[in-house]
Amino acid sequence: MKTLQTTVLLLSFLLVNLFTYAQEKSLYYKEIVVENPEPEATIKILSDYVSALVYDKMEMVEILLDEKYIGYGPSINDSINKKETLESWTKVHKYRTNEKVEFVSQTFRVIKGNHKGDWVSQWGTYSYMLNGKTIEMPYQLTARIKDNKIISSRIYYDNLEVAKELGYEVIPPKN
Repeated sequence: MKTLQTTVLLLSFLLVNLFTYAQEKSLYYKEIVVENPEPEATIKILSDYVSALVYDKMEMVEILLDEKYIGYGPSINDSINKKETLESWTKVHKYRTNEKVEFVSQTFRVIKGNHKGDWVSQWGTYSYMLNGKTIEMPYQLTARIKDNKIISSRIYYDNLEVAKELGYEVIPPKN
């Protein structure tokens, strides 16, 4: 019985210490995230960028992206740099028509840590026609802005749903 009590006491002591240590090292939201003091300016940068992509204004895209820009998504291993972004969207406009976008944006500033900087999050719907079909693609885009340039971004959208709208089918592998 003494062994069980000693073990329970020791485990309790360890758990209390672990939780106490974890709380001391964690940064609280209000310690690292604040309101962006220039919300209109940073929101305008991302809004102008997305509009330039959709409405084929590649000169503006080139101005708004930092030379070291990297975009991620929608899949975890997808990434694209500035040059690839310009090339990709230039090709897109050869096949898609009636492109439109609508969105809302929100901004915040991270003041400490690896993610320090001004961030803009955007939720929207990008639509276009391809092969006679209208495609609507809800998306979420978050970008980090520094010196009036987009230095990185991450986009999320349902790639599978777009493929299905275009007539592709998912075929499971054979055993």
